[in-house]
Amino acid sequence: MTLATVPRYDSDQSAAIGDHAVVVGASMAGLFTARVLHDGFQKVTVIDRDTLPDTPVPRNGVPQARQPHVLLEAGRATLEDLFPGYGENLISAGGLLVDGASDFKYFDEGDFVADGPTRQLMYFASRSLIEVIVRQRVADLDGVRIRSGHQFIDYLFNNATATVDGVVVRGEETDPEEIRADLIVDATGRTSRTPKWLENHGYTSPVLDEVNIDLVYSSTLIDRPPNDRRVLYVLVSPPRTRGGAAFPVEGDRWLVNLHGMHGDHPPRTLDSYVEFAASLPTPELKRLLDDHPQASEDIEHYPIPSNRRYRYEDLDRFPDGLIVIGDAIASFNPIYAQGMSVAALEAVVLHHTLATGDREGVALRFFDHAKAVIDIAWTMAVGADFGFSQTTGPKPRGTDLFNGYLSRVNYPALLVAFGDSLRAGLPASTTRLADTSEVSTAVAVSTGVASE
Repeated sequence: MTLATVPRYDSDQSAAIGDHAVVVGASMAGLFTARVLHDGFQKVTVIDRDTLPDTPVPRNGVPQARQPHVLLEAGRATLEDLFPGYGENLISAGGLLVDGASDFKYFDEGDFVADGPTRQLMYFASRSLIEVIVRQRVADLDGVRIRSGHQFIDYLFNNATATVDGVVVRGEETDPEEIRADLIVDATGRTSRTPKWLENHGYTSPVLDEVNIDLVYSSTLIDRPPNDRRVLYVLVSPPRTRGGAAFPVEGDRWLVNLHGMHGDHPPRTLDSYVEFAASLPTPELKRLLDDHPQASEDIEHYPIPSNRRYRYEDLDRFPDGLIVIGDAIASFNPIYAQGMSVAALEAVVLHHTLATGDREGVALRFFDHAKAVIDIAWTMAVGADFGFSQTTGPKPRGTDLFNGYLSRVNYPALLVAFGDSLRAGLPASTTRLADTSEVSTAVAVSTGVASE
């Protein structure tokens, strides 16, 4: 999952593929996909059951919209490739440009990690603002139509050719309608019905890997001084199942998040919420809640019971004309902030898969290529989750070795913050990492940025 190993998007490599493509789901993955399909199809239709707003407000189809989202470097860079000037669009609409090397205060292994030596640009805004600007850019493309308020009913399947030829949809006040297309992409997220559909039509359903974490994410908005762009992040650290974050967003607000794994869930009332923040190993989040008025009436909760991954890459047979992407393949523990960036890279992988112009077996080729993107994100998220003894499910090979490596990297990275008192207890092979150039790398690995 790195821009060094996934070739970047290049519109000059696109090939004419077909007349019409349909994307089911106007999720971030669906919008990224629509953008790359626009290069090879004369028409692209995006279907979503929600009535899609023109303003940045949460919608029912994205229950996590009120929670923090962040674009890691691969996601930020890929958005700029797909939509030149996207960053300016976001900032003009109220989003923030933050220096991840100095404004991002990351707490792990007992203290805050030292600032990095060079600037690392990061965008911060609400999920709704990030999404609405992407959706506007997609809607502005010639030949792209976004049909909101339409429920996906079924795929149109041709038994004779083993091909998905379209979809059946229904509007809020209309009869079912058939939409024919050369390619259908399922971007419906964790609720994807494709595995069951495959089983019902004589195909093998992909194996599901599910790693149980029983996480609840809870967030509220508080007022933020306009010039204060601090980002706070307190990572869960076994055996401590609690963590939190404060992300600056538009409207001079911080979106403050508290989360707890394995049943240790944040409360729903503000007083108890502040008490939960006080239990974290650093007081900064509680201070923000104490010192700045709440700007939203509620504390929004979002449960994430598990990491989920369908092993489409292991299938030997798959219908032509259908592809699955985004959370419909794999969704991760959101505390590691990988979802949107993984979706962006998957769209780029699809772009390169289609660029050959060869439509035969395109789905299986895409699944095989996307595996390399998903594997690293899955290993990092699930591997970290298996640091907790309560985590259950298929454990990736090498998890304990990987976790030991990250701990070994992170610990010396904190020496700048701790001082010389800790150096004496470290082997010489690790103390060499405690200089400013490698502190930045250590922080990046632990937050998932280096993997992108």
